[in-house]
Amino acid sequence: MVFEEMKTLYQSNQVDVKAAIEGDTELHTVIQARHLSIQRNKRCLTAYLYNRLVRLKQLRWKAGSVLPAEVRTNLSEQEIEWFQNYNQILAKYMLNVDSDGMLDLTLNTQPPKHIYARVRCVKHYGIFETEDGNQFNLCEDSEHYMLRYDCQQLINQGVLKYVPNE
Repeated sequence: MVFEEMKTLYQSNQVDVKAAIEGDTELHTVIQARHLSIQRNKRCLTAYLYNRLVRLKQLRWKAGSVLPAEVRTNLSEQEIEWFQNYNQILAKYMLNVDSDGMLDLTLNTQPPKHIYARVRCVKHYGIFETEDGNQFNLCEDSEHYMLRYDCQQLINQGVLKYVPNE
């Protein structure tokens, strides 16, 4: 819709510029107004697209490397490609920082006050095995005492939530 408006304004300007070149000086103001409208539309579209990419980047840090289905359906092919490239860049960086591949910068963006956390399962997940081999059966409304590192990704995905200290 905005692109069509910009195309129409551009085509109108082309016609009027030809007339202005031939000597019609009354069209200068109209041409300039159309040109400014095209520039404004370009700025608005650029800001809109930039905002979408910022939100995608925030989603990557919050929800992980897999896009939720409801988000993916609302993205263009270019945005999905950008997200995949961002994933690759972030993974490569984390691998360069920690060659063991154990570092995930997206898990702990804030320093924890305590190493362990009491969490409640919001929806059924099944068996969850931690890196050190502990297994948790994550059934709806079950409570567990887990390392923050182990449960943070599930909290970001909405499977678990913190239980406040009493």
